[in-house]
Amino acid sequence: MSTQRVLVVDDEPKIRMTVRGYLEADGIQVIEVADGPSALQAVTRDRPDLVVLDVMLPGLDGFQVLRRIREASQIPVIMLTARDEEVDRLIGFTTGSDDYVTKPFSPRELALRVRAILRRTDNRPEAAHEDDMLRFDGLTVDPETRTVLVDADRTVELSALDFDLLLALARAPGRVFTRRGLLTQVWGEDFFGDERVVDVHIRTLRRALGDDANAPRFVGTVRTIGYRFVGRPA
Repeated sequence: MSTQRVLVVDDEPKIRMTVRGYLEADGIQVIEVADGPSALQAVTRDRPDLVVLDVMLPGLDGFQVLRRIREASQIPVIMLTARDEEVDRLIGFTTGSDDYVTKPFSPRELALRVRAILRRTDNRPEAAHEDDMLRFDGLTVDPETRTVLVDADRTVELSALDFDLLLALARAPGRVFTRRGLLTQVWGEDFFGDERVVDVHIRTLRRALGDDANAPRFVGTVRTIGYRFVGRPA
């Protein structure tokens, strides 16, 4: 397997140096930048496998950078935020981040989260067969091109993690997934953190699909337990 590259975007040199040390100890190549515009240039130029992105940045803030990244790429993004407020987390997930870490953070914890996401994305099949196409009333999911089509004419842009979440549900219609079960399957077995992160991503996924939690076409809620895919095969 080729060396994986992580772009670390933070305007504090000490944080970049610390994160670099932990990631390089895991054999990961690290690219550092200190502001929003440089981050966008590095994503295009260096094509990293994952981005660690601070929210408070000069030039463009982290949310603006994330939105620009999502216009062209599904690259995984972990947000760093010093503001431990639910609204910031929701904004980050709504714009397409895959995870978040609140400052001050444990560099070891961040490295574990990076490694878990890289392992998950690296284990995706490089190719799929036509038979792997998932078709339901009003929804088509193509694992090969990682595209989603709603009502035959609307392409839905999803983050890498949200696509994996939809794929896990759609490949097992009717199966009830607990939050922990989805964390294990989508985030990875070594994920640790609040299980409510699943709820945030489900809300983001439903919003993108135009799905109604009260009358779901695709993703249904199983009260007190978790979620299941309720789409009808086409």
